[in-house]
Amino acid sequence: MPYLIRAASLTNYVKVARSVGLEPFRHLRAAGIHPSVLLDPDMKVPTEAVGRLLESSAQASGCEDFGLRMAETRELSNLGPLAFVAREEPTLRKTLVSMAYYARLQNEALLIRIEEADGLTIIRQEMMGGHPGSIRQQMQLIVGVVHRTLAVFLGAAWKPRSVCFIHGPPPRLNVYRRVFGAPVLFDQDFDGIVCQTTDLDVAVASYEPDMARHTRRYLDALLAQSDATMIDQVRKLVFALLPTGTCSMTAVAQQLGVQARTLQRHLEAQGESYSSILDAARAEVVPRYVASRDRPLSEVASLLGFASLSAFSRWFTGRFGCSVSTWRT
Repeated sequence: MPYLIRAASLTNYVKVARSVGLEPFRHLRAAGIHPSVLLDPDMKVPTEAVGRLLESSAQASGCEDFGLRMAETRELSNLGPLAFVAREEPTLRKTLVSMAYYARLQNEALLIRIEEADGLTIIRQEMMGGHPGSIRQQMQLIVGVVHRTLAVFLGAAWKPRSVCFIHGPPPRLNVYRRVFGAPVLFDQDFDGIVCQTTDLDVAVASYEPDMARHTRRYLDALLAQSDATMIDQVRKLVFALLPTGTCSMTAVAQQLGVQARTLQRHLEAQGESYSSILDAARAEVVPRYVASRDRPLSEVASLLGFASLSAFSRWFTGRFGCSVSTWRT
C-alpha cells in the first residue's frame, strides 16, 4: 500500500505555483491529485503523488527551490495533530521528541530523528519510498517547515548552526538564505537542521499538564487507528537506524520492546524476514547516495551499514547486476 500524507502538505501550493508562472490545477491533475483535496486539509493523498507534483512544478518553473518557497509561509496550524503536540510539551526538546513519535499522523513516509552530542543537536528528516530526484522538493518543504516550527518557539531572530541537504547545490541560493539565514550545506549525509543543544531547553509557554494528557490520549487513539503492521514498524526503524551504523535485528527488536526471536517469528508469520526488509531498504536508498558523484563509495558503504567497501560492492553487484562504479558512470 502507498504511504499517505495529509492534504495540508499542499497548503499554499496554488499561490506559489502561480507566483512562478504555472497553472496549478493542470499540474495537480497531471500528478494524479484531484483539486478538491485542497478543500480538506485532513484528506489523505499518496506521498508519491505529492512528490511528483512538486518535482514537476520545480522543473516546469525552473525554480529548484520550489519546495522551500512553499515552506516559507507555513503556519504551525498546518501540521494538524502535530500542532497539538508542539504546544503541549514542557520544553522544545520534548516537543521535537513527540513530533518525531507522532510524525506519521501527518506523513506516513516521514521519519524524524534527534541526535545530541558535544553541545549540538541534529534534527534529521528521512523520507521512505521514492527514488533519486523524486523527493528533493519534499525534503526542502519538510526541512523548511521544521525550521519554521523551531522559530515559533525560539523567535524570529533565532538561527540554526547549519542546515543540511543530501541533494547538490542549486544555481541560486537566495531563497535558502532568506528562509534559513544560516549556512546551508549540500551533498551531506542527511537532510536536516543542526542547532545548539541549549536551544532546545526553552520552555513552551502554552504547556498545561492536564491538556497534555488529553492530547496524548487523543493522538495515541489516532495512531492505533492507523494499525501499522509489524513490517511497517520494522521498515521505519531500519530506515532510521541505517545511517547510524547500529542497524541490526537486535537493535530494532529493542526499539519495539520485544526479543529478536519474537520479532523474527512475527515477520515470518507475515511472509517476511529482517534480512529481506534490510535488503529492500538498502536498495531503496542507495541510488540517492550513489547519484552524488562527490560522495566516496566507502562513505556510501558506511551509510548503508556495510562493514567494508568490498562487502558493499558485492551486495550492489548482486542486487543491480553491475558494479557500483559502472552504475555511477
